[in-house]
Order: sequence, then structure tokens, then C-alpha cells
Amino acid sequence: MFLKFLFQLNQISLLRSPQDGLIVENMHDRPYTVCPGPEVTAVMTAISAAVRRSCPHLALGVQVLSAANQQAIAVALAAGLDFIRAEGYVFSHVADEGIINACAGNLLRYRKQVGAENIQIFADIKKKHSAHTLTADVGVAETAAAAELFLADGLVLTGKATGLPTDPGELKEVQHAVKIPVLIGSGVTMENVKNYVDANALIIGCASVCEVRNFLVIQNVI
Repeated sequence: MFLKFLFQLNQISLLRSPQDGLIVENMHDRPYTVCPGPEVTAVMTAISAAVRRSCPHLALGVQVLSAANQQAIAVALAAGLDFIRAEGYVFSHVADEGIINACAGNLLRYRKQVGAENIQIFADIKKKHSAHTLTADVGVAETAAAAELFLADGLVLTGKATGLPTDPGELKEVQHAVKIPVLIGSGVTMENVKNYVDANALIIGCASVCEVRNFLVIQNVI
């Protein structure tokens, strides 16, 4: 899985394309577990360090599934990365891996303890592949405000599942509620990218990266 991921990066020349950043993620390490073993952290560190050597000047981040946010901090610190993408930062939810509880307090204390306060945390809110009945009375704007209060460096909005588009209305709602950056984390395509030009960044995995970037350049967005 991990070698395949690196192979795909090389095959489609992502490491040599004019992107603003890359995120290393063990997406194909299925089925996910809420408590990945130390071998996952070790391999993710080795891969992340290799990507950093290939991209010394690019903004690089890591996400360790599932919700292994302290492990992601450790990986980022060891490999010299710039940020992590964190699940379950505020409010509990039920994911396909099981119940994921809020981690902001422990995560930020761990980040300080290991001397990694330079590593930013981009937090998913109302995470995809999850049921949010537990927090049905808490809207996306309130969730975003809570993550900002708990010192997230940025927020990630997604659709209901991988590849499904983010609700443009939620983007506007969250941007009105917080002052920190808001990223779109799923479902960006050539057909809908115009809906997200006000976001601070786009995370693209399934769509054609080059086509989307070319559209944004033509529109003078980046």
C-alpha cells in the first residue's frame, strides 16, 4: 500500500508539478483502525522523510488514518513536515471505524511536549464517512467556531464521502464564523471548482490536479 502510493506519485509526476503543497496519507491502508500500530507510524515517517527529500521547498503535511493525530505530529516532527490533517479535533462522532472522540486538548499538549509547536494543525469538522447524530444540535458553523477556540490553525470541509463535493453553502457559513483558513477537502472537480474559489486552499486527490490548477490560474485565483 505505501509503496504503491509513492509509485503513483512518481507515475503522475506530482512531485515535479507546480503544486503549493502535498499531503502524505495512508488512504489505502484499509480497513482503518482507530489505533494503528507502531509499524504504521514507522512507515509513514520513512515515506514522509523521502517525500521531504524530494520536495525540500514545498509545504508538506501528513494524515495518519484513522484519527491517529498524535502519531501524525510525531511523523511530521521526525520528517520535517509543516502540518498535519487531524480528524476528531472537536466533538465526538461515529465513523465507519468506530467512535472517534475529540482530541484537541491532548493533541495540543502533546505537540508542546515534543517541541513541535511549529507544526500546524488543519482540523476536519463534520468529518466525511461519519454519522453526526450525536451532535445534530451543533451546526457546522458552531463546530468551526469551537475548533477555532481550541486553537486549530485551519479547518477542512468535506462532502459526505471521499470524492463527493463539499456543500458551497457550508463554506460560506464557516467563513463567516471563523477567521482562520478554511480548506476544501473533497470532491473538487473541473465542473465545480468555481464554487470553491473563496476557500483558502483545495485538497485534491481524485480529480485532475493539473486541470483544476489551470482553471484557477485562468481565473486569476492563484
